[in-house]
Amino acid sequence: MTPVGCGTCGGHVLCEKYSPYHLQIQWTRAASAACPHLGGQGCPELRVSIDRAVADGRLEVTRREQR
Repeated sequence: MTPVGCGTCGGHVLCEKYSPYHLQIQWTRAASAACPHLGGQGCPELRVSIDRAVADGRLEVTRREQR
């Protein structure tokens, strides 16, 4: 899993992306404590940060077989 930091609260989560539509997020204890949006529908700011990481090449979209 690849660490990705939220551009708003600075919390870091671990992510894997297997397709343009599939995203797996593992919240760290520190990110859970930092995020004001955790719970409910999730954190929209984190999603923007993850999309930016994919666009910048910091989070690679892979197939499960490549893990």
